[in-house]
Amino acid sequence: MDDEHGRRIPLAILFDVDGCLISTGGAGTRSWRHAFDRLHGISADIGQFTEAGMTDPEVGRLTFVRVIGREPTDREMARLLGAYLQRLSEEVKESPGYRVMPGVEALLPRLVDAGILLGIVSGALEAATHIKLGRADLNRFFCVGGYGSDSSDRGQLTRLAIERAGRVHGHVLDAADVLVVGDTPRDVDGAHAAGAVAVGVATGKYSVEALRAAGADDVLQTLEEPLPGVPEPPHPAATV
Repeated sequence: MDDEHGRRIPLAILFDVDGCLISTGGAGTRSWRHAFDRLHGISADIGQFTEAGMTDPEVGRLTFVRVIGREPTDREMARLLGAYLQRLSEEVKESPGYRVMPGVEALLPRLVDAGILLGIVSGALEAATHIKLGRADLNRFFCVGGYGSDSSDRGQLTRLAIERAGRVHGHVLDAADVLVVGDTPRDVDGAHAAGAVAVGVATGKYSVEALRAAGADDVLQTLEEPLPGVPEPPHPAATV
């Protein structure tokens, strides 16, 4: 189905989390630091070794290699991720810098009311995603997802989210009917790798210009702006 401008109305919209829907105010960085300090006596700063948009397993493994000097064993990796998740719950709950990004709280219920299936595509572990969204009570809007615990490849985890959306609908979805909304070039690359429409939103570390240069099909300053193909809500009737 097309909107009044001839654009396809999406059947599903998949959102990144950090920098797109919410900001934890540094809760993730502090949780990684605590996990490394508790397990290895090193207060590692993930920002020195990793980039925005990487998956949690990549962040943990790359940081481990840089500060310990070797690859982690399977048991070391499991302990590290477990310690990170345990701390993350506390850090998100107490973070003074936690905030929901502009437009999100109004947008999500409107999309649900419009009959658009909502999902998550995030490099975070599935449990970490729900911890981060839980403080703002946003988990209730999302039926499906693809996570860093599914794959370290953004294209693959995006394809998984689209496949899961298709299972909800009972048929395979055409990826061209899916918007992927994210704040980093990795989100753009993941969307295109899956055949979906990439929408950049400049509420994270990357500007509108940087997201356009990364190849996003559409770029928004914030989620207060209209998403491509999504009908705008009717204006309230004027009172006399």
